[in-house]
Amino acid sequence: MEVGCTGNQADRQDSVAKFIGWIGRGVSWLTLAMVLLTFAVVVLRYGFNQGWIWLQESVTYLHATVFMVAAAWAYQTDDHVRVDIFFRDGSSRYKDGVNLAGTLLLLVPFSLFLLIIGWNYVAASWATTEASREAGGLPLVFLLKSLILIMPALLLLQSWSTARLCFRRLRNRV
Repeated sequence: MEVGCTGNQADRQDSVAKFIGWIGRGVSWLTLAMVLLTFAVVVLRYGFNQGWIWLQESVTYLHATVFMVAAAWAYQTDDHVRVDIFFRDGSSRYKDGVNLAGTLLLLVPFSLFLLIIGWNYVAASWATTEASREAGGLPLVFLLKSLILIMPALLLLQSWSTARLCFRRLRNRV
C-alpha cells in the first residue's frame, strides 16, 4: 500500500527526518521501562504492601514523554490517526496534495497555537521550579510541563520535512 509524504519512503533522507526518527526510536524504549516500573509498582504494593509516590509518578512521566516526544515520529512513519475515507483510494499525487494541505493548514497552525499558549504556562513552572504536590513525589514537574513545548516544536520540524517532500514530489509529477 502506498502512502503519502509521511510514510517511510526511500527519498526521505533529510537531516530533520533522521533526527525525528532517532528521537522517536530512542523514546520508544521508554515503554519497556514503563512496563517494568508498572510491574514493580504492582508487585511492591500488593506483594509487599509498599509503595512510593515517586515511583508511581515516574510511570506518568515516562508515558507523557513517550506520547509527546514520539508524536512527530508517528507522523513521519504514517502511524498517526488518519480518517482515510477519501484518502485510501486516491492516487499518489492526490495523497501528496492532501498531506501537504493537512500539514500546512492544520498541523502547522495547531503546533504554533500550542507553542504560543503553552509558553507562559511552562515559563511559570520553570520560574518556580515546580515540584509534585504529593509528599515524596518527583520534584520535576517543570520538566514534565516542558513537553508541552517540545511536542509542537518537534511536530513543526517534521512538518517542514513533510511539506518539503510533498512539494518536491508534487512538482516532479507534472
